[in-house]
This record gives sequence, C-alpha cells and structure tokens, in this order.
Amino acid sequence: MYYRISGVTGRLTGATPAGAYCPQGLKPTLPSEPAPMIFASPTKVVSEAGAVTEYMGSNKVPELQKIFQKADGVPIHLKRGVMDRLLYRTTMGLTIGGTLYCLVALYIAAQPRKPQ
Repeated sequence: MYYRISGVTGRLTGATPAGAYCPQGLKPTLPSEPAPMIFASPTKVVSEAGAVTEYMGSNKVPELQKIFQKADGVPIHLKRGVMDRLLYRTTMGLTIGGTLYCLVALYIAAQPRKPQ
C-alpha cells in the first residue's frame, strides 16, 4: 500500500503509486499567462468601430500642476488652502502632544518606587 500526506488534514492517507512518488509542490508547471492589467481599464468596451474610450475619472493632473508649480512662496504642503493648513496644524499638534506625553511617561517611569 502507498501513502502520502494529505494537503487538507496533514495526515497520511492512502494513495496510488503515481501519487505517492510525485511529491507535493514538485509537479511540472504549465506556462502561465500574465494576469490582465486591471488598473486604468475603460468603463466601456471598445467596439470594432474604434469608439473613444472613457475612463471613470477625469484627468486632474494639469490643474494640479498649475497649482503646485506656481512660484508664490508657499510651501508645497500648504498650496491647496485651508484644509492643508488645518491638517498640517493638527499633525504638528498631535506630534508635539505625543512627544510631551512620552517625556512625562519616561519621567514618571524613571522615579524610584517608595518603599511601603
């Protein structure tokens, strides 16, 4: 009787001679085709007539380039206005607050315990 390890249970099970002599994971591979690209796929199928493909979103790169490449002296992380300033200040506040909290926690942890 021939045996092999079951891939599902991890235990020995009965097998055919060919199955017992062919180790799992060392089987000959077939040439695989590359997976189709899924990003930037058109929303409509292109017909034989050569219809223009439409994508799900509009191209915002030219407008963003105009905003970010303007030489107005504003740092790049604040170019888009009020929301950028709000996010920047919130991030800086949380960073400073976290640093202070860590320093206080280290100070408390460094104090020796009082004997009881």
